[in-house]
Amino acid sequence: MNFTQFKFGKELREGLDMMGFIKATPIQKKAIPIIQQGDDLIACAQTGTGKTAAFVLPILDNLTKIDICNKVKAIIIAPTRELAKQIDMQIEGFSYFTNSSSYPVYGGGTGVEFDNQKQALKKGADIIICTPGRLLAHLDFDYFDTSHVDYLILDEADRMLDMGFYDDIMLIAKQLPKNRQNLLFSATMPPKIRKLANTLLKDPKSISLAISKPAEGLTQNAYMVNDNQKVKLVREILKLRGKDLSHVLIFASSIKNVKEIKQTLNKSGMRASEMHSGLDQMQREQTIRDFKNKKIRILVATDILSRGIDIKGIEIVINYEVPHDAEDYVHRIGRTARADRTGEAITLINSKQVKNFMDIESLIGKEVNKLVLPKGFENAPLYKILKNGKTKKKWRKFKK
Repeated sequence: MNFTQFKFGKELREGLDMMGFIKATPIQKKAIPIIQQGDDLIACAQTGTGKTAAFVLPILDNLTKIDICNKVKAIIIAPTRELAKQIDMQIEGFSYFTNSSSYPVYGGGTGVEFDNQKQALKKGADIIICTPGRLLAHLDFDYFDTSHVDYLILDEADRMLDMGFYDDIMLIAKQLPKNRQNLLFSATMPPKIRKLANTLLKDPKSISLAISKPAEGLTQNAYMVNDNQKVKLVREILKLRGKDLSHVLIFASSIKNVKEIKQTLNKSGMRASEMHSGLDQMQREQTIRDFKNKKIRILVATDILSRGIDIKGIEIVINYEVPHDAEDYVHRIGRTARADRTGEAITLINSKQVKNFMDIESLIGKEVNKLVLPKGFENAPLYKILKNGKTKKKWRKFKK
């Protein structure tokens, strides 16, 4: 199915042609007609499936058919500043030949940036892409007229709820017109998402796409290793793979671990940088630019980069710990082997994380190869779960 079948207006079609959009992805095929009909929608689709275009394109097309009124007409809520910026950049590309405007609204910036956001809300950018907390900060004042908002879109809704934004989302929704179209996109569909959908959406249509398997060009490996040797192992992994790597992404669960890994690598002569919520917005933006431009070869990050961030050419993704949710593993390793390229994902597993990793193997439908630890490391924990759910207190080396 190609985009001509959606019967978009001339202005939007020109933008799609310029960006090389020809064939629709599965989520676009299913979601766009529903949105065009004006129905509310709850859609389960992971990052990388083209879901941003699925909700942006029909909204942009509708905006080309109405008179300019200098009021905000659509609000897209995203969990992170990075995702909000990325959505805004995509909208700029799609709407190049239209009169529609968009503006990202997120925290962490200067007073000047807050004033710029204020002006965008007052003068009525057609589409506002925002993080929940910063939008609420603006709603505390009287200058944002929400009376013309026809669309409320929640992107990465499961991640927003994981980050504690449920109450913020409900507060925002209460200040919007009741007669609006609501679209909820989520990579996973736990009960809390169903609860949110039942509260916000009206007789929604439902779409659920099975989570994609890792790309064919992706090699998956893992090490069983004690926590006190993980940092050393990360350093050894990168040494073994040589200095030709230009993009290495390491995921860690806490800011403390991110800093420890970065410092260890830097002391070893490997230039690494960090990405987490503790950095201000300018630092985060500069870090991403430097990583994309290969000024930074190794980036150590929390899950802030696991979804929605498209950086081409990442050769290795290292999971310093096993992600708690199996779907998060797929999102993390999906940062590499993109666009028919090859890549490698390596996960470090301690004795308490075996069951979680087995859940991952069940989800992806294969057993991940367990590598032998390099010389000088202790024997690895046994990769086996007992009937009571606990790991055996034995240690052994894996065979090659």
